Amino acid sequence: MDLQQFWFVLIGVLFTGYFVLEGFDFGVGMLMPILGKGSDTRRRVVLNTIGPVWDANEVWLITAGGAMFAAFPEWYASMFSGFYLALLLLLVALILRICAIEYRAKINDPKWRAWCDIGIGIGSWIPALAWGWVFANLVRGVPLNSDRQIVGSVWDLLSPYALLGGLTTGVLFALHGAVFLVLKTGGEVRTDAQRIVRLLLVPTAVIVGGFGVWTQLAYGAGWTWAVLVTAVLGLVLAGAANAAGRDGWAFVGTTLTVISATVLIVGSMYPNVLPSTISPLYDLNIYNASSTPYTLKVMSWAALLATPVVLVYQGWTYWVFRQRLTVEQIPAPTGLPLTSKD
Repeated sequence: MDLQQFWFVLIGVLFTGYFVLEGFDFGVGMLMPILGKGSDTRRRVVLNTIGPVWDANEVWLITAGGAMFAAFPEWYASMFSGFYLALLLLLVALILRICAIEYRAKINDPKWRAWCDIGIGIGSWIPALAWGWVFANLVRGVPLNSDRQIVGSVWDLLSPYALLGGLTTGVLFALHGAVFLVLKTGGEVRTDAQRIVRLLLVPTAVIVGGFGVWTQLAYGAGWTWAVLVTAVLGLVLAGAANAAGRDGWAFVGTTLTVISATVLIVGSMYPNVLPSTISPLYDLNIYNASSTPYTLKVMSWAALLATPVVLVYQGWTYWVFRQRLTVEQIPAPTGLPLTSKD
């Protein structure tokens, strides 16, 4: 494996970690209005399941973007300029979600918390749908010209395949979040989350399976058939484990599906990072889009030294906050009043 291949795989691993960890974060935010049922205490139970970890999960995206910029600057430049409006919308949604989570408990007012909940919902739904749309376009290809610029209009990026990719990550993250809530909550919240898992399982299997088969037939390699089968088996495991009350195994199942779906997409791209629908001569691949060998070598040593430390720290965080949450554990809300009584 040469350095270009190593960094392509590493970026794939980083995005896989991001989708696994931030995927259930998005799912929790997407399901918060449903599981809240008009009760602020229930919504706080749902939100507190990701409270200690959601910001650390976003580090995977920052690292993946930084790695893409340093290892494949041509890929980064073409992608972020061509998808500028979409990625800007995604970034605004993420910022809105961060602010809503951080400031929700600062003000003790029902209207304030209601608006923050709307922000959490918007900031969860938009990225969950947008990431699938973006990566589907990376597999399908974009109108990339000889100057390595994406030309045309936004309608060129709204193909049926790309829209199905967005729907796929949307429903998959919602299911992943529901399974996570079953694992992390107790009492009535857990019971309702189990019911949502049962409702989402079949539609998710149909949509994920359809997108996976389309990807495999149109863009996949021989070995990615095994990945597609693994994704389906992950959903079967999640459904069976949820019915049997084996919450940990259910989460393993959806995690396996998210990992397999990401590997299918990244594997279908290789060796291209941004194929051109205008001409194969304009394709960006891991070699003509990469940095110099010296840059890749220095980055490789830094990644090998720093990555284990980050993984150990994040694993320790999940271990410390592994207990289930129930309505009875949630104290009365605190915070400043929205308006002064003076």
